[in-house]
Amino acid sequence: MIRRGLALGAGLLVLVLLVLGVKGCLNARKERALKDYARDVSQIVDETDQTSKAFFGRLEDPGALSVTEFEAEINADRSAMENYLSRVQKLNVPGDMGKAQNGLELVYQLRATALGVIAEQMSSALGEAGREAAVEEIAHQMRTLLASDVLYEGVVRPAINNVLADNGIADRDVPRSVFLQSGVDWLDSSKVDSALSGVSGGSAAAAACPCGTGLIAATLDGTALQEGVPVTASGSGTPELDVQVQNQGASDLSGVTVSVSVNGGSAKDREINSIGPGETQTVTIPITPVPSGQTTLDVEVKPVPGEEVTDNNSASYTVSFG
Repeated sequence: MIRRGLALGAGLLVLVLLVLGVKGCLNARKERALKDYARDVSQIVDETDQTSKAFFGRLEDPGALSVTEFEAEINADRSAMENYLSRVQKLNVPGDMGKAQNGLELVYQLRATALGVIAEQMSSALGEAGREAAVEEIAHQMRTLLASDVLYEGVVRPAINNVLADNGIADRDVPRSVFLQSGVDWLDSSKVDSALSGVSGGSAAAAACPCGTGLIAATLDGTALQEGVPVTASGSGTPELDVQVQNQGASDLSGVTVSVSVNGGSAKDREINSIGPGETQTVTIPITPVPSGQTTLDVEVKPVPGEEVTDNNSASYTVSFG
């Protein structure tokens, strides 16, 4: 009986040691998983912070970036944010971090969506056609970025750090993440518009301003047009309006837009890729569909950044189509 008692006691001791050993291994594994999760999140947050600083720093001061180069940089920021979202979605998530992970994914979905829309709108925001609507949309996406910051700081970060603290893990708190740099000023479309106005093909061109353009002349199928002097055009074929534009500034210009509207309708645009100081170029705009009867053609050379005098940028012509 004594031997049996000793054997039973030894068996129980071994069982307790095994249970404690297994529990210790599980606890160590759980702690390691939580630490790894916090480390991976912190790394993504730190990289996001660098992208944010570069993004808003570029908006504040585009430097010598041309419009094309500026758009390329914004697209690179969008790609970086999409990469961060993908990495967040692929994180190894310990069970206790399930709710925090759901919030973190939403934060990065908001940021990726906002950067995607901003990149899509940037071409219009840097041009003339649709600029106002594009700038408004970019300002709206700044609100999305602000929402992501509020969600991260108010919900996600505390949730992650609380789980770490509840499991006795110190000095592993995930850092703050504020993507919307320089406060809420960016929620104002005028702030966005002012920033993008600085992207005009480089600082050297901006320094040479005041810049200017002028509508020099317009002809319709070879017939010279003058304001206040009606002319008659043939109703056959497709009439073509030739508009002569001069660079009246001291620096090269790019992306000069010429538009024409018929009787106040939707404008048709043509763009001059580049035009040197004092140079005159002609753009041809077909008038379709062909109007009938007395028609007003409104022609405008869109002002370029830095242009202060625009009195000679537009004209209205009266044409009777037979």
